[in-house]
Amino acid sequence: MNEINKNRISKSAFIHPLAYVEEGVEIGDSTTVGPFCIIRKGAKIGQNCKFTAYCEIRENVIIGDNTSFGSRCTISANGYVGKNTTIKYSFVLTDTPNLKEGNLKDVKGVGDNVLIGANVTLMPGFRIGDNCIIGACSQVRANVPSNEIWYGSPAKFFKKNEK
Repeated sequence: MNEINKNRISKSAFIHPLAYVEEGVEIGDSTTVGPFCIIRKGAKIGQNCKFTAYCEIRENVIIGDNTSFGSRCTISANGYVGKNTTIKYSFVLTDTPNLKEGNLKDVKGVGDNVLIGANVTLMPGFRIGDNCIIGACSQVRANVPSNEIWYGSPAKFFKKNEK
């Protein structure tokens, strides 16, 4: 990886000329960042990832290898998304300050091998486990254990993911 503006961006990564990448970012081999994406400081993005367009990856987010995002996805600061995960368009991993703890934001994330449909919101402080499927237009307001399929608003358990 080359040291460019205090970033570590692989030579094989492609950053669209209309994308914006702040300082202190790591981007792995063969990752593609599409137009109008914003990658904030301290983000660490793995290898073979794909960001379509208009995605925002905020401060200190960690994204595993082989993960892809449709357009208009937002991952809040300090969140994470595991490896081998597919996220369709307009996914939002939200954060809200915990006012009882001096505005500390409680952000969790998404495990490995997850499929998330379009227009899904993951509310603050909750996690989606490994090998899960979240149906389109769902609002996740609870921890989703590994190997489960959930959908709805609020999202509810549908069945075990047997794959």
